[in-house]
Amino acid sequence: MAARLDLVKISPQRVADIGCATGDGIRDLQQRYAKALPLALDYAVPMLRAVRQRTSLLQRLVGRGPRLINADVRALPLADNSLGLVWSNLMLHWLDDPLPALRELHRVLEVNGLLSFATLGPDTLKELRIAAGKVGAGDTAKRFLDMHDLGDMLVAAGFGDPVMDMELITLTYPTPRTFLADQRHLGVRDALLGRQDWRDWRRLLGAWQQDGDGRLPATFEVVYGHAWKPEPRQIADGRAVVKFHSR
Repeated sequence: MAARLDLVKISPQRVADIGCATGDGIRDLQQRYAKALPLALDYAVPMLRAVRQRTSLLQRLVGRGPRLINADVRALPLADNSLGLVWSNLMLHWLDDPLPALRELHRVLEVNGLLSFATLGPDTLKELRIAAGKVGAGDTAKRFLDMHDLGDMLVAAGFGDPVMDMELITLTYPTPRTFLADQRHLGVRDALLGRQDWRDWRRLLGAWQQDGDGRLPATFEVVYGHAWKPEPRQIADGRAVVKFHSR
């Protein structure tokens, strides 16, 4: 995501990391846009505490640490047209319907502001879905939206010129236990894998196909997107905006 920002020329006055987790994103944005006011937003208070703990004492003393906001992305306590850049890394896929969140992000972005995000796509954990099908276990892993559907949602939310792409990242594990420990460490195991009887888990994990090196592959499809907030075509009461240019 950070590399993609190298391709755009913006100088935002306010930047926000929505779903900031422990703050890696907002710290990168602070380095990139040193003059911008940084906002770190997350639904989970412990994540915001982690951001504060990782903010240097000097930054806090001079007031350059990120402003911490506990909020739901679907109801942001921010004014209309108040952000120049919204960054959201691996948050939107946890929502059953991202469209209300995208509309809210559109609201708080200023005209010509940029939304940049990454989310998980439908091929995530395809190996476990195949294993579940082999043994007739429940496919409880969370389903994620295709990048084309996300692009349509961006347009429906009012964004212009959405650009979408994706990559597949495959991690490998020596045992199922190490995979489960990894997801537990990230705090997403139940949300990502769902719940089912331990007997089903045992059969499913036993059917997980090893790769040529004898390790267990876990694919994550990462979808990247960015889109701009265009000038409005109509005002709040529904009247169209028409601009005249002198020649």
